[in-house]
Amino acid sequence: MGDVLSTHLDEGRRQHIAEKTGKVLGEFARCYKEQYGVALFNSVRYEIEGNGGPQAQLLHRKVPLEDHVIYSGNLFQYIEENKKWRNRFCVVPHNYGLVLYENKLAYERELPPRVLINSAGYKVLTSVEQYLELVSSSLPGVTPKSGNAPIVKCPTDFPLILWHPYARHYYFCVMTGKEQEKWGAVFQDCVRHCNNGISEDSKVEAPAFTDAVRMYRQSKEQYGTWDMLCGNQSQVLSNLVMEELLPELRSAIGPRLKGKAQERQRTWIQISDAVYRMVYEQTKAQYDAMVAKCEVERPQMESTIRTDMDQIITSKEHLSSKIRAFVLPKAEICVRNHVQPYISSILEALMTPTSQGFAEVREVFFKEVTDMNMNIVNEGGLEKLVEYMEKLSHLAFHPVKMQSCYEKMDQLKLEGLQQRFDVSSTSVFKQRAQIHMRQQMDDAVYTFETLLHQELGKLQGKDDLCKSIQRILERVLKKYDYDSSTVRKKFFREALLQITIPFLLKKLAPTCKGELAKFQELIFEDFASFILVENTYEEVVLQSVMKDIMQAVKEAAVQRKHNLYRDSMVMHNSDPNLHLLGEGIPIDWAEEHGGQPEAEPAADKRRRAKQVVSVIQDDEGALPYEAGAEALLPPSSPEPQEPEPAVPPGSPGVVAEIREMLAKESMEEAAGGQAEERLTNGTHATRQSGATEEVVAAGSAPGDGPPRGPASDGDGARCDAPVSPASGAGVPLGDKVHHPTAPSPAPRAEIPSGDKVHHAAAASPASGAEIPTGDKMHHATAASPASGAGVPSGDKVHPTAASPTSGAEIPTGDKMHHATAASPTSGAGVPSGDKEHHPTPSPAPRAEAPSGDEVHHPTAAASPAPGAAVPSPPAGTDCHQPGDKETGEEVAPPVACSPPQPAGTTESVVEGVQTEF
Repeated sequence: MGDVLSTHLDEGRRQHIAEKTGKVLGEFARCYKEQYGVALFNSVRYEIEGNGGPQAQLLHRKVPLEDHVIYSGNLFQYIEENKKWRNRFCVVPHNYGLVLYENKLAYERELPPRVLINSAGYKVLTSVEQYLELVSSSLPGVTPKSGNAPIVKCPTDFPLILWHPYARHYYFCVMTGKEQEKWGAVFQDCVRHCNNGISEDSKVEAPAFTDAVRMYRQSKEQYGTWDMLCGNQSQVLSNLVMEELLPELRSAIGPRLKGKAQERQRTWIQISDAVYRMVYEQTKAQYDAMVAKCEVERPQMESTIRTDMDQIITSKEHLSSKIRAFVLPKAEICVRNHVQPYISSILEALMTPTSQGFAEVREVFFKEVTDMNMNIVNEGGLEKLVEYMEKLSHLAFHPVKMQSCYEKMDQLKLEGLQQRFDVSSTSVFKQRAQIHMRQQMDDAVYTFETLLHQELGKLQGKDDLCKSIQRILERVLKKYDYDSSTVRKKFFREALLQITIPFLLKKLAPTCKGELAKFQELIFEDFASFILVENTYEEVVLQSVMKDIMQAVKEAAVQRKHNLYRDSMVMHNSDPNLHLLGEGIPIDWAEEHGGQPEAEPAADKRRRAKQVVSVIQDDEGALPYEAGAEALLPPSSPEPQEPEPAVPPGSPGVVAEIREMLAKESMEEAAGGQAEERLTNGTHATRQSGATEEVVAAGSAPGDGPPRGPASDGDGARCDAPVSPASGAGVPLGDKVHHPTAPSPAPRAEIPSGDKVHHAAAASPASGAEIPTGDKMHHATAASPASGAGVPSGDKVHPTAASPTSGAEIPTGDKMHHATAASPTSGAGVPSGDKEHHPTPSPAPRAEAPSGDEVHHPTAAASPAPGAAVPSPPAGTDCHQPGDKETGEEVAPPVACSPPQPAGTTESVVEGVQTEF
């Protein structure tokens, strides 16, 4: 790649790129300085005059996801440098960056990540065909011949590709359609969040920046919505530069590219990515300097505004009246002929999917709270309430549960209106509505939490609790309906303006824009920083169409379309003191009501950070790079370079080779023959509890199972030493799994119903594995049930076999035949009615074998007596951790304590360290 870039990006061309970037940023800096003064004036005026809008009924939480992880799991990534597919462990922290590690052990040990991805500006694609179409359009005239291998070939039928018009692309794949849907929802949520990278909390810098971008593009005759207003300010500016620079480079470099069509496409992507990085670095430095300069001048400007506020307002109104007299007649004719007939059609197209999405938010919230209430009725107790409220509190940030709401916006189509009004894409409106949905869901959840938290001290028993939950739910839904109507009406008005105003400005430009310079003399020089002719002209054009837009939205509300409330309807707050309860402060249910005795060490807290979405299949692959991730790799941990294959990477032969290689890796790791592989999957430590010797796989946490190749899964697959089901995985009814001596299944893997998987060397189910009714498992030699393992009623466990590890559940009717089994480990309990035969000591406390089970232990190993102290493992060894339960599903947390971090390793990245683009 270095030779290619040095050939096409020589010193002269790099100098040209730097000059072009500097020119664009210089023009933008002028626009930004002008808009900064206007935004500062509007901010001060708003502060003085106050907000006359309706008050929201729901509370707003300020930091909803602090110290939480949205998602973590494994998937396969295509590494372009060596043209190989690799298993990666991906963590999505609360700031929605994608952080990719070599494996789960590397994450737990706080080693540097392989890749950091800020997904702003990316599109999530779920088919190679979609991707190839976009790649072909990025380099016109280069089309691979039919039958030739594509630029990338996915070894499974479930790809996930992150595509960007300027930056590098990332290729992933998973094993099943269900995983693809789940990862797709997570990726979409990351893109949605990162695209919204300009904070609305900034009342001066944010509006100044967005207005400056709009003014700059209009000066280049570019009106209408812009898809690449994505990410933080430096990313947006880089996109602005690339929009002008890339066509020049394409015409200059494109014809000089050599090789087959696929190679030329691949080379062009690398060149575009390298240029984007160069532009980004220069842009970030110049933008930071631009903002710092304005901040230095801000105190003096703000002092002038406060001193001369009345004169500035009077001067601006005088200017507005003059421009209005000149522009308004022309603007009204244009509105009447070209805009007014289409407003109702645009509004209806916006209202239908948006209102369906908000209705789905209401339904999901209602269902989650109702289900929680029913479970509390059945199970009872404050402890269950704490558990469910922990899950509910992050409902809005659960990508999978919220996906049904977000999907409603996919119906948004403006059809012919899109071309008429120069709307390049509806994605801007879709993502904005989806962000509103998430915010309204979180506000509803937080309001429910706050009201329920108030009631807890007054409740007497389970019945009172359930009645209070129902009563509070009804109150919150009423508040949600009111706030939802207010938010949607505001969204409709803004969207209509965003569609129609650029169209009007473009229509009026030939007759009006050239005449605006004569109005400059009406502005006093002292106020020129706060009053701009161009901005005042746009305000007059806005006023010409605003009346029709307001009327259209008002009529929709009067007709009660899509459950919109009339503007005249003001909801009287039934909870007048609600907004005085310390709004924005999260409620820690586990800490207040869970009875946690002591704080965890920082390292343990990091590894066991609560996760909003549970793991899919931890023995599947991990995550990718960020734009420019290879530049982020520390020198000490380079991506292994392997010789390039003689055949193209996309050819069928190479795909078969990938499958064989991944399957081979899986077998080698399952066999555990190499020390390096054992380190990846966990150091094996031996500890004793009484007379029982127990082997603990230190790295057997979720995701630490041996990675499986994409070809290793499927119906009827037979592997000599395959990766077994992941923790919490269900082995469906009727499946027969024969395990003569098998390594324990990786956490949460799923084996579909009816599949027969024969393992020559397989292990007993890992932590939390579920073996449904009717399954038969034959184990020659295995370990006894780990602490807390439940053996449901009707199951027969014949000793001298290894039984499931910690937390494994063997449902009713399952039969497990074991040759010689160790007795249940410490903490197990045997409920009443079970039959036990113990020639040797009885099971340790709390190993559960439910009523009716027969547990025969002819030669059981000695176990500690109830209440006996079990010696803790030596310092520095790995220890078994219990599982966390997170929102939506159960998550199997790390089973191993990470060893002491070696000197020189980097700081933890669980907070989501991510590159800027």
